[in-house]
Amino acid sequence: MHAIEVRNLVKKYDSATVLDNLDLTIDEGEFYCLMGPNGSGKTTLSSIIASIRKPTSGEVKIFGKDPGQSKRLIGYIPQENFSDPNLTGLENIYYFARMLGYPNKETRELGQELIRKVGLFDDRNKRVSRFSGGMRKRLELATILFPHVKIFILDEPTTGLDPAARRNFFGLIDELKDSSTTVLLISHIGSDAELATKVGLMDMGKIIASGSPEELKNGSGLKNVITIEVSVKNEKIAGILNSFNKGEELLETDEGYKIYSEETSEVMPGIVRSVESAGYKVLQIGSVVPSLEDVFFRLTGKRVREANEKIRGAKN
Repeated sequence: MHAIEVRNLVKKYDSATVLDNLDLTIDEGEFYCLMGPNGSGKTTLSSIIASIRKPTSGEVKIFGKDPGQSKRLIGYIPQENFSDPNLTGLENIYYFARMLGYPNKETRELGQELIRKVGLFDDRNKRVSRFSGGMRKRLELATILFPHVKIFILDEPTTGLDPAARRNFFGLIDELKDSSTTVLLISHIGSDAELATKVGLMDMGKIIASGSPEELKNGSGLKNVITIEVSVKNEKIAGILNSFNKGEELLETDEGYKIYSEETSEVMPGIVRSVESAGYKVLQIGSVVPSLEDVFFRLTGKRVREANEKIRGAKN
């Protein structure tokens, strides 16, 4: 059965089209990730599915019904923290339980149960203002674990968390969901998307490719990725590396560059020789299997995190 079905969805703000005749189907029990840069329409889509925003046109069905009729089945965690820092962890859960119409006795019982599930029972009476970022995300996860919730929508839930806290968060999701729970994850982080059973790569208001992480990587045509860390980054080095790149666009990273190649063992010594002959130093070179971020770059010519950084810079 389809948990989420989206057909011909359009969302416009004035003259800007944010979602462009988008189709999406997510089956019950599936862990689906929408991956793409900020501005690609991911958050707008998830908020329409959660019945927080209305589309300009098109339709959304939740288990075959309109989102408004199925709202209680959806637990939505937006990117921004929403727990009240002036309340304790337990008081926050009580607040959401009462908003959902649970009676006082059941609210108290559920509050104790849910805060224990997310590993915060010992901190239940601590004000949220004293919680770490990871603790706050776990608390907010507790607010969507009510028995009636069948779909988790998580919008960039690990933003600002270190890798260990990210792993802990997704480990907790895996523990708490059952086989019929549907998870829709919104992310620009490839390692988060790798955890999903199916990934939709999203750009310019459309899903440009979808499949399991392995299907997307195998279908991209990318064989291997050579990572090069150099003493400096400039146009001359980029030109040298491009000569080894077999027609692909060179990708600049925080540490250096990436080259896509089928013959890594033959290409890497030549790269080192050419760079050092030009008077520069290769600090580190190696090969890795393509990531989902590499696949996205191959399809769009855009680096997911770089696009996010540009958008944040423009907003600031």
